[in-house]
Amino acid sequence: MSQSRHRAAAPPLEREDSGTFSLGKMITAKPGKTPIQVLHEYGMKTKNIPVYECERSDVQIHVPTFTFRVTVGDITCTGEGTSKKLAKHRAAEAAINILKANASICFAVPDPLMPDPSKQPKNQLNPIGSLQELAIHHGWRLPEYTLSQEGGPAHKREYTTICRLESFMETGKGASKKQAKRNAAEKFLAKFSNISPENHISLTNVVGHSLGCTWHSLRNSPGEKINLLKRSLLSIPNTDYIQLLSEIAKEQGFSITYLDIEELSANGQYQCLAELSTSPITVCHGSGISCGNAQSDAAHNALQYLKIIAERK
Repeated sequence: MSQSRHRAAAPPLEREDSGTFSLGKMITAKPGKTPIQVLHEYGMKTKNIPVYECERSDVQIHVPTFTFRVTVGDITCTGEGTSKKLAKHRAAEAAINILKANASICFAVPDPLMPDPSKQPKNQLNPIGSLQELAIHHGWRLPEYTLSQEGGPAHKREYTTICRLESFMETGKGASKKQAKRNAAEKFLAKFSNISPENHISLTNVVGHSLGCTWHSLRNSPGEKINLLKRSLLSIPNTDYIQLLSEIAKEQGFSITYLDIEELSANGQYQCLAELSTSPITVCHGSGISCGNAQSDAAHNALQYLKIIAERK
């Protein structure tokens, strides 16, 4: 959606030193240009460089909304979109429509969430959709995606998403939630790359017969690390609980995801959740005077829980 406010007559679409200038001819001559690019070239030629300002930024809702205002000469227009880039494109498009005095002109505004198909591997244009189609074709349950971690500075966020399919799990990371989901789906598709579409096959035959790390497998595991945990008191000073949990995870075949909670606890301490991809999933809470201490406490609590489970008969 875009709105415009035409405060005065548009600057004349005329001359450069080389002769007359027509915005319409420029659009026709360069059909691949985006509205922002076309408006910028117009501004360069008429000495009225477009100025963009963010009027509204609502990122707390499920679908973020941005509103941008562009001013070029005596014309001011606004545009809305689910990203800053899309909102600026729509504001520029509205300004161009006024300059052309023809609101029927419609530009193909690029979707910033969709990658360039020409740069994507064949059959991987949409790994999320491809994985869902594969699950439907083979009669598996549909994949489920969970945002497990969000971190990094405001200008460089990193998201971690867990994709679960039947009893299996893959983790993806990316600069956006969508990219993290795509990466997780791509990991599953890489495992299934040798499956013929004509064959209906059980998922356990593809990934393996094991359901992953279960309570039964923990109790009966001959692994050195898990048996050492059974004998440990988990109270030795300066123990690196994060490293110890990581070693057990590697031995037993499960992964760990730490989720830092932004809200402090009631007594002002940092908080963290440690999620283990066991079957069933295990989640343990931790707190401390820093993020690192909170993660260590969560790892410690997870180790205590694994110890109790592994010792049960």
